[in-house]
Order: sequence, then C-alpha cells, then structure tokens
Amino acid sequence: MTGPVIALYAEFTALPGHEKEVSRLLQGLTIHVRQEAGCIRFDPHRLGSDPAAFFVYEEYRDPAAFDAHRAAAYGAAFNLALAPLVEGDGSTLTFLAPLI
Repeated sequence: MTGPVIALYAEFTALPGHEKEVSRLLQGLTIHVRQEAGCIRFDPHRLGSDPAAFFVYEEYRDPAAFDAHRAAAYGAAFNLALAPLVEGDGSTLTFLAPLI
C-alpha cells in the first residue's frame, strides 16, 4: 500500500424531472468505477426521505488509486452529463478520516 485508504462520499440532488436520468447515469458510472483496480467500494444510494437526493459512498486503495479514478475519461463524461441535471454545479465531495 502506498498510502492511506481514501474514503469519501459524494452528494447531489437532481433537478425536478431529471431523477431517472441521473439514476441511469450513476448506474452506468458505477459499472466502470467498480472495475477500477484501486476501487474498494463504490455504493450509490438515494436518500429514503428524498428520491431526488443521491449519496455515493466511495473507498479507494490509496491516493494514487483515487487520482486514477479522478482521471478516468468516463468520470469526466459523467460529470459533464450530470452538471445540467442537478442543483448547483455538480456533486459535493466530503472526505472522511478514520477514527481508528
């Protein structure tokens, strides 16, 4: 291992009427990301209280694996397609630090 595991979550909310398209895009992205050599987990969810709100928990083997994930062409295509379908300018990333 070349560094600590990278853990984070991404959140975004679909604009009204775009929930199905956002879900479809995220399902396609998930197939690609889960095949990345450095991906440990990529678990997309919808919030139970708001089906337009999406939450993705992610873990990568190390910083290099996360950098490779961020550099993937399919990720860039996803972000480009996602931007006009969600509130704000895309997803909000929150990085996590382990307690133990």
